[in-house]
Amino acid sequence: MGNWLVSALGAFVITVVLMPGLIKYFRSKHEGQMIREEGPRWHEKKSGTPTMGGILFIAAIVVSDLAIAAVHGGLTPTLAILLFVLVVYGLIGMWDDSIKLFRRQNEGLKAWQKLLGQIVAAIVFSLVYIHEGLPLAIKMPFAADWHIGYWYILFIIFWLVGFSNAVNLTDGLDGLVAGLATISFAAYGVIAAVQHQADVAMFCFTVIGGLLAFLIFNHKPAKIFMGDMGSLALGGALACVSILVHHEFSLLVIGIIYVLETASVMIQVGSFKLTGKRVFKMTPIHHHFEMCGWSEWKIDLVFWSIGLVAAIISVATIV
Repeated sequence: MGNWLVSALGAFVITVVLMPGLIKYFRSKHEGQMIREEGPRWHEKKSGTPTMGGILFIAAIVVSDLAIAAVHGGLTPTLAILLFVLVVYGLIGMWDDSIKLFRRQNEGLKAWQKLLGQIVAAIVFSLVYIHEGLPLAIKMPFAADWHIGYWYILFIIFWLVGFSNAVNLTDGLDGLVAGLATISFAAYGVIAAVQHQADVAMFCFTVIGGLLAFLIFNHKPAKIFMGDMGSLALGGALACVSILVHHEFSLLVIGIIYVLETASVMIQVGSFKLTGKRVFKMTPIHHHFEMCGWSEWKIDLVFWSIGLVAAIISVATIV
């Protein structure tokens, strides 16, 4: 457990110490977020806020985990593939963010380009997963495992792509995803620790250290956003962790807010195409509550509370 705490503290310190300099650098280069035209009009004042803050907490997580692994000889294939997915999904997001910044627009990578990168990374994860002899079966709640053989690779691809995009959709308010992801990784850190998966647990707690430090600068009013770089990386990593602890569907509970945010968009689009009417005032659903008069802090606190309760219930059921 000492290694986990040291690694988490390392990620926290690196992020806290270096973030002010990163914010200053981005501001000097005028590399700020471009706000969606169709978004809430009061978000326009956020235009120009530095983005791509995910680059620092991702780097802090990687450095801290690798340092502890080097000292204690703990660089397992499992830890390596978790860091790989975190970095690759982060790079996909960075590419997306960079296009938006350089072209001064809110549209980045084409959908197929982003999807291709996500799928390739998911396949690499799958190969390592199979190489480690891990079960090609989905853990079914209150039932026997569903053994699906190599079809499990398709499930992995769907899970990583789906949840990386779900977390990305959720990242629309100051501090929202940083807080939710902290709760999600804490839940899986506990589950991994109970299962004696030290490498997975260390990764989870290191992510928490980096996110808590980032939240200092990302809570309302945000001084910096994590960008697609941060949200895609966190979503992909969460999906990987849920697979490695062999409680895949637990992410539907622990990540209930990500699921609801994504479902709101699907419902809105489907309803508008079929009936010409909208179910929500705006999606993802956090914008609906903004349009209803909720403050960002209220939405954050309510969503964090829901995520925390869901995580506690899920952990209590599993362990």
